[in-house]
Amino acid sequence: MTTLDNIKNRLIDRILVTKNEQLLKAIDTIFNSTQKEEKLTLNSHQIEMLMMSENDIEKENLISESDLKRADSKWMN
Repeated sequence: MTTLDNIKNRLIDRILVTKNEQLLKAIDTIFNSTQKEEKLTLNSHQIEMLMMSENDIEKENLISESDLKRADSKWMN
């Protein structure tokens, strides 16, 4: 586990057990203020997959979650 993962897990654990509303509001404010600055960077493979998904949606090439689970179940057995 990376250092970043360790920090995240420690913070999650502490957030889950705290009853300090002011602390939670302060954490929420920090997240909200930094969220605007973060930009998601996608690699070419991720962009290609998103474009393929958009194309499937436009062509109504869709499958319901229940049908997907059924197909998965058949494939796994």
